[in-house]
Amino acid sequence: MDDGAIQAWYESATPSSRGRPQRYSDLAITTVLVIKRVFRLTLRAAQGFIDSIFTLMNVPLRCPDYSCVSRRAKSVNISFKTPTRGEIAHLVIDSTGLKVFGEGEWKVKKHGQERRRIWRKLHLAVDSKTHEIICADLSLNNVTDSEAFPGLIRQTHRKIRAASADGAYDTRLCHDELRRKKISALIPPRKGAGYWPGEYADRNRAVANQRLTG
Repeated sequence: MDDGAIQAWYESATPSSRGRPQRYSDLAITTVLVIKRVFRLTLRAAQGFIDSIFTLMNVPLRCPDYSCVSRRAKSVNISFKTPTRGEIAHLVIDSTGLKVFGEGEWKVKKHGQERRRIWRKLHLAVDSKTHEIICADLSLNNVTDSEAFPGLIRQTHRKIRAASADGAYDTRLCHDELRRKKISALIPPRKGAGYWPGEYADRNRAVANQRLTG
């Protein structure tokens, strides 16, 4: 949420026709609709979600009421790609850090006041063919990739042939979840990884290959 979006949140143009002027800009309405679609929320839940973000950021804005968004949804130009269905051949899993612009960045710009930055971690699972985000989860920054993995992968009930991720996911927790869902694991063993007893034949072969090839 940058300064441009903050300044454009409320409608500033003079209305060209009679009637009550619109309080919120098309940008605000579009933002709510996008959040609703991406996170699969109801309009009421999206309103609460966005208001909580504004509170966290200490930004003096309010989300449009869900009834206002519903009424104006027909007048804004926004299109969504229809989600795909069926089997996923290859799922790619990773995470990225998010710096919350609020009690840190926004106030620093306005008042020159240095404050502690707030970080969150976004976990994503993407269909490598369509680039569609299949699963998404937001966690505290101290949650590891492997800890977030089971909850992330359980968000979809679609059949998945294979899933790839980096060495941070080379844990029994991740491999067990993939085996439970009958998904082939394409996860490189960590450097210096050892063999695991039990039903980890594919993973142990990858460890053996790593030791042979370096």
